[in-house]
Amino acid sequence: MNKPKHNWSTQDILDIYNKPMMELLYEAATIHRLHHDPNTVQVSTLLSIKTGGCSEDCGYCPQAARYHTNVEGNNLMTVQQVKAQALRAKSGGSSRVCMGAAWRNVKDGEEFDQVLEMVRTINKLDMEVCCTLGMITENQAKRLAEAGLYAYNHNLDSSEDYYKEVISTRGFEDRLQTIDNVRKTNVTVCSGGIIGMGEKIEDRAGMLVALSTLNPQPESTPINALVAVEGTPLENQEPIAIWDMIRMVATTRIVLPETQVRLSAGRTQMTKEGQALCFFAGANSIFAGDKLLTTPNPDVDEDMELFRALGLTPQKPFTKKTQPQTVEASDSEYESLGEKPKWTRPNHKIERNELAKHKHKTLK
Repeated sequence: MNKPKHNWSTQDILDIYNKPMMELLYEAATIHRLHHDPNTVQVSTLLSIKTGGCSEDCGYCPQAARYHTNVEGNNLMTVQQVKAQALRAKSGGSSRVCMGAAWRNVKDGEEFDQVLEMVRTINKLDMEVCCTLGMITENQAKRLAEAGLYAYNHNLDSSEDYYKEVISTRGFEDRLQTIDNVRKTNVTVCSGGIIGMGEKIEDRAGMLVALSTLNPQPESTPINALVAVEGTPLENQEPIAIWDMIRMVATTRIVLPETQVRLSAGRTQMTKEGQALCFFAGANSIFAGDKLLTTPNPDVDEDMELFRALGLTPQKPFTKKTQPQTVEASDSEYESLGEKPKWTRPNHKIERNELAKHKHKTLK
């Protein structure tokens, strides 16, 4: 129980998930205290540095170009714009900035070079830097590490089986390959998923099996509750019950004892009491700020008020791992290889995704 276990079965995890709530909470809280300070929560700010126009068909995502949503796309932000947002996040209590770009995968060139400069700039502010840019190659991972990247986010989203019911434009194996490329550097891994997409409890357990099998396990795991956005294939999904969220957080804490479990999207639909139970169950990280890429999130002041009520303290940067050193572009050991990796495109048909795409074409 004290060390990460890498051979969980789906049934093992289902047995945990389905325990009586009080027993589940007690076990999760006990394990949490063995590995973490229960009164400290890591605070991240998620910044969309390039919004909309994505070629993927993720059923939950309003940034997919093929769906008709109210998301306004924008080109890649400048380094100075990102620096200003990072300073604002730091003043609000965040120790990490996670930059997200609506790309299928990273392409070598001017835009990636600009992202590398953003990483250098934020690391010099003594903040942890995370990126979520889609699939990346080993060389691209090494260039990000050299720039001072602290973490790379690449969610598995769901179990391998249910993944095929949500996304048809990329394969589950590509997710694992990207994580493996990141592991060839000193960059930490952030990987989790979304519940409330219509999946079975077995799929939630299957996602945790996949995450726990990784060795080492991810340093952070976001647990997102689906925010159903009009125009996406999942627009009619009912919000997930808070008890399901609490169970998922608690189960994740037990299965991934050393991982920081991030209470992510969907917090605007949760009561303060519900969030408090998630913290008790082992969540020790949140995204702060009024927006998560394109969906709403509680205001920073609201979060800090909750922290005060619960006696929680924001975690300082580089508590879990030493700050990476930044290598300037002029001194870089690695260079652009102009790679064109053949990431998979399964392109099987998902009926609800096809219907949403057709609706978009009709409205254009």
